[in-house]
Amino acid sequence: MRKFLLVLSLLSFYPSIIHPQPAPVPTPIWRDRVEEAMPLLGHRNWILIVDSAYPLQTSLGIETIETNTDQAEVVHEVLRAINRSIHVRPVITLDSELRFVSEDDAPGVTAYRNNIADMLRDFPVTTLPHDQIISQVAQAGDQFHVLVLKTNMTVPYTSVFIRLDCKYWSADAEARLRAKMAQSHDAAH
Repeated sequence: MRKFLLVLSLLSFYPSIIHPQPAPVPTPIWRDRVEEAMPLLGHRNWILIVDSAYPLQTSLGIETIETNTDQAEVVHEVLRAINRSIHVRPVITLDSELRFVSEDDAPGVTAYRNNIADMLRDFPVTTLPHDQIISQVAQAGDQFHVLVLKTNMTVPYTSVFIRLDCKYWSADAEARLRAKMAQSHDAAH
């Protein structure tokens, strides 16, 4: 009886034993890494959201994280983080091969193309051959940080390559600046 009363008093002292609270769901590491990196990333940095067969690149500046997550979720979260930033905007490139991948060879590719087009509708998107993009990323990784978020996507040529550019300085402003500099240089000689 004494043991029973001791257990009962312990249970009343620690109500969480009787009604355990659900453990907090931890934020996936990849989300934490995006949030940590975003203030540090700037123009010329890249964020890649890639399919599961994307190669592990060896340039020193390339950091690869396995998300074990649906690609659409990762694209959505990364674009949201970029949009919340005050300093960078996305310049998005997709593989030009994607539009030629057939449903017979890669079931789900049509739905993917429709979904990614919808997700990226507010952004300018260019396409390049996959090998050219990988070369650009490798070159960037020699001098700049590249964050690669590997997803569980199993449809080929579905990687989303985001080169970051300055949000508060446009390409037009840069062109005007360079023209003024060239004119000043010409006038000086």
